[in-house]
Amino acid sequence: MAEKPEPVKVLYCPACSLPAEYCEFGPDFEKCKPWLIKNAPELYPDLLKEADEKEAESVSEQLHSVGISSFGADGAVSSVHSGETSSYKQEEVKRLPGGKIKKKVRQEVVIEKVVRNKRKSITIIKGLDLFGIKLSDASKKLGKKFATGASVVKGPTEKEQIDVQGDIAYDIVEFITETWPDVPETAIYFIEEGKKVPAA
Repeated sequence: MAEKPEPVKVLYCPACSLPAEYCEFGPDFEKCKPWLIKNAPELYPDLLKEADEKEAESVSEQLHSVGISSFGADGAVSSVHSGETSSYKQEEVKRLPGGKIKKKVRQEVVIEKVVRNKRKSITIIKGLDLFGIKLSDASKKLGKKFATGASVVKGPTEKEQIDVQGDIAYDIVEFITETWPDVPETAIYFIEEGKKVPAA
């Protein structure tokens, strides 16, 4: 006679209420991690390594903030004086609903020239709104200055940008810095052959 199969015991995560092996697909994996490390380390061995690295990093940061010497990876003694700046500066981050992290957007104006139909070109200006400039007013000023059509449109990333007809990419930097003094020339970039190049 065949043995009666025993029911499978499923371990459920209290944070996301999913079975432990499906936590990574849940709504907030970050909240599940501490519980998984404690109760189901065999399912996520990478989390153990990550937790050990974070712990070592936090101890190292505490030592650096106090100014105590610590041993580096090569075994050499390294010390941080109070005047030195730590290399652990992190960018300002903002938590969104669901635990996603939003990095602080760098304030920069990006100018790109796009050629259409082999002859006509359009100059695209992105990022003026990050400096508190109203895009509709800016497009009117650009249209008047360069005697061309300028309009505010949504770009491929759903962010608004200004499209100006014609190739005015290099004349526009001077106009932007004179019209809006809040925009420094060091914050203006060109996109040339897919690479970001500073205007200054």
